[in-house]
Amino acid sequence: MSEVLVVPTGVANLASVLAGLRRAGAEPRVEHDPARVAAAGRVVLPGVGAFAAGVQELRERELAAALSERVQGGAPTLAVCLGLQLLGASSDESPGTVGLSCLDTHAAAFPPGVRAPQFGWNHIQPDPGCQLLRAGYAYFANSFRLPQAPTGWYAAWADHGGPFVAALEKGAVLACQFHPELSGPFGTSLLRRWLSL
Repeated sequence: MSEVLVVPTGVANLASVLAGLRRAGAEPRVEHDPARVAAAGRVVLPGVGAFAAGVQELRERELAAALSERVQGGAPTLAVCLGLQLLGASSDESPGTVGLSCLDTHAAAFPPGVRAPQFGWNHIQPDPGCQLLRAGYAYFANSFRLPQAPTGWYAAWADHGGPFVAALEKGAVLACQFHPELSGPFGTSLLRRWLSL
């Protein structure tokens, strides 16, 4: 089994993330120490909740720099839901709050008239070149999304009031707007591919 460190954001449903990783064959544990997070074989950044609160928690725990170094260095890292948005520069949800800025992205609200938050299953379609992401149905719970993919990353796409980034991958770094831990066999198989890198 693979050891995976899960970073607490203060706004994540850690129980479901830990259970999903165990189903995929990992031995996950929550880790607060920045040095251990920086040096770990695999790290997961989960998140459910507000952008500003997540950024504040990571900075107060001195985890922001460790996560940024991992993502920029290509170390095996998985970001889930709000975790994906936290890797970006900013969000409509929290104007003026600067994210981890690993990705040159801005999380925007869904267009007016579109049901938000989006709760439920949505089809995702990966770009050619994706190694981890596959076409299928995944579970989403989000009010904000990335309308565009950053340069140098492969993306999978979903549609809710227009196309948006369902997930990004670059080498061993995987960032999902959807919840793989809640996406049944589709999500479990994705976690297993990431763990097998």
